[in-house]
Amino acid sequence: MKKSIKFILTGVLALAGMTARADEGMWLPSLISQRIVDMQEKGFKLSAEDIYSINQASLKDAVVLFGRGCTGELISPEGLLLTNHHCGYSQIQQHSSVEHDYLKDGFWAMSREEELPNKGLTVSFLERMDDVTEYVLKGYTPDMTEEQRVELVKKNSQALIEEATKEGNGLRATVEALYYGNQYFLFLYREYADVRLVGAPPSSIGKFGGDTDNWMWPRHTGDFSMFRIYADKDNNPAPYSKDNVPYKPKKYFHISTKGVQEGDFTFIYGFPGSTKEYIHSEGVRYIEEIGDPHKINLRTLRLDIMNKYQSQSQKVRIQYSSKNANVSNAWKKWQGEVKGIKKMKTVQTKQEFEKAFDRWAKGGEFDGVIGKLAALYAELEPYQFATDYYAETVRTVEVANVAMSVARLFLSGHEDGLVTFDQEKAKELLDAFYKDWYLPIDKESFVAVMNEYEKNVPADFKPSYYKEKLASYGSIEAWAEDMFTNSIFIDQAKAEALTAADKDAVMNDPAVEFFNEFLKWYATDIQPVTTRINRELDLAYRDYMRGQMVYCRTQRVPKAFYPDANLTLRVAYGHIKGYSPADGTYYLPSSTIKGIMEKDNPEIFDYNIPQRLRDIYAAKDYGRWADATGEVPVCFIATNHTTGGNSGSPVINADGDLIGLNFDRVWEGTMSDIVFDPEICRNIALDVRYVLFTIEKIGGASYLFDEMTFAE
Repeated sequence: MKKSIKFILTGVLALAGMTARADEGMWLPSLISQRIVDMQEKGFKLSAEDIYSINQASLKDAVVLFGRGCTGELISPEGLLLTNHHCGYSQIQQHSSVEHDYLKDGFWAMSREEELPNKGLTVSFLERMDDVTEYVLKGYTPDMTEEQRVELVKKNSQALIEEATKEGNGLRATVEALYYGNQYFLFLYREYADVRLVGAPPSSIGKFGGDTDNWMWPRHTGDFSMFRIYADKDNNPAPYSKDNVPYKPKKYFHISTKGVQEGDFTFIYGFPGSTKEYIHSEGVRYIEEIGDPHKINLRTLRLDIMNKYQSQSQKVRIQYSSKNANVSNAWKKWQGEVKGIKKMKTVQTKQEFEKAFDRWAKGGEFDGVIGKLAALYAELEPYQFATDYYAETVRTVEVANVAMSVARLFLSGHEDGLVTFDQEKAKELLDAFYKDWYLPIDKESFVAVMNEYEKNVPADFKPSYYKEKLASYGSIEAWAEDMFTNSIFIDQAKAEALTAADKDAVMNDPAVEFFNEFLKWYATDIQPVTTRINRELDLAYRDYMRGQMVYCRTQRVPKAFYPDANLTLRVAYGHIKGYSPADGTYYLPSSTIKGIMEKDNPEIFDYNIPQRLRDIYAAKDYGRWADATGEVPVCFIATNHTTGGNSGSPVINADGDLIGLNFDRVWEGTMSDIVFDPEICRNIALDVRYVLFTIEKIGGASYLFDEMTFAE
């Protein structure tokens, strides 16, 4: 086993230096020494130790995992943190009401006392990452089944986690598989739970362009929000308390105000969420031809319903702003992904690679792995389709979700059979639900998506419960009428009055029954099969991943191997560059306030900017934030390889200073989770000068500059 591990890592290291496509890759910071020469040749002026070190403060200590899906960065010695507006959106929304509409009007704390706490929000600093492959696989023998290997990895990983976090004090650890289980890393974090909202621009700036501009270039979105991390008097993690003090970071970013030019070096530090750069052609074909198109259609139906009602009511607009954004983000991304996969002929290209690999592998260690992957995908496809539809239909019914959550609070844990019910937890769940729920949206969405379920899911992959209920009701519309008339949970007063004595009524509630029966079917008929097939896929991919490395090395195929993203800290580097998405079209790499004014339209919600911004533009009252053209820069694009999770990531220049916040990718390049095209794939970043301009000119909060360090 040691020999095998050593071979794998040798292959990884040998191939890491090969660059098949410029600026592609999401690299582990602890191994950045493998890339530092290339980075320095492209203009970077810092060392590998400046990027990642466990012996001294380094740039990693200024970067945080924000919540469980975004990135943030420290910009002051007082714990001041920047992330995207859309990353802080749910917190801003939770603090908003018709009386205090912080989404519409923005929010700025003018003192530390005015900063708003956010229950459940955490930020995590990476303390260190260690290669623990040998320990995780300790005790493995080739005659073990995959199930035995999984259990061994789980047991050894848990022992590592317990050892790493034994001192407590906010420490959290995970062990993550890289290269499909050919390598394992321990990631140790220190997590802070007192994180307060400091500032956010109006949504007409922070979400300017809305879903119309989402994933598109040029962008003019001021996508940022500001928070502050608090700690106890010893700078350690602590629950929210008025006695807590601003966190003192080991490192924070200096802010560059000198601007950017095409060709400038760019460096992104963040937590990319998920990529599939090495998957088999059949996996890509399913995404392109089946999975994405059906999910796009289902989300289009839901978004149309939300948009209709949101346009009619300010209250509903606030209630569904965060939900709408969550639904629409992937919806639009999938559209670009399909287009990019087709344009690059990704399935065909992978098939050609697989044929060559298969010929090379005949008679050797990797013989048959291509065929095995294809066969497994064929077996998985109908179950994956059923899973996708279950997730995008049944699981999206809001009243059924909250009904099931409350049902789970009925516990029969006593020998005498008495039922207990956590009323306090139920009230918490229901308060949060009803604050942001609108029955007509939920009901119409139920009808829309369940009619698609009936039309598109094969009968063999529908639960008996569903078929019997639909036969008894006669139509989806009649089913909806029953559920949204007779469920306890459509009536807030009834739901909040529930006690332990109401267990039978809750368990027989039509919304609970709907969710629970589908859940039991999924857990019995679908999930075990997908789990088994995916486990077999993991095993085949482990061989295929290793085989690709050997094949590319021995056949001199130029390919850079980096681990797929898995929400662990990564480095990506590139340079500022425009692009040509179509014949005769070239997009410049930067946008300015002039473009905002060209899009400004008081009749369209997403383009109705604050009057204050119009007045500033008319007077050209830009202060120190105008660039050489006399306009205020807003956004720029670069060639960095990013994905979801990189939202809010710091974009750094060659000197290590902050020049922007990553927040998106161009629509034509969203297939970069599967295949990276250096000619098209661009990340979109908010220019930090527009952040500063907005803080001063719109928020009137320039006092915050006093705690920042500027690099001119």
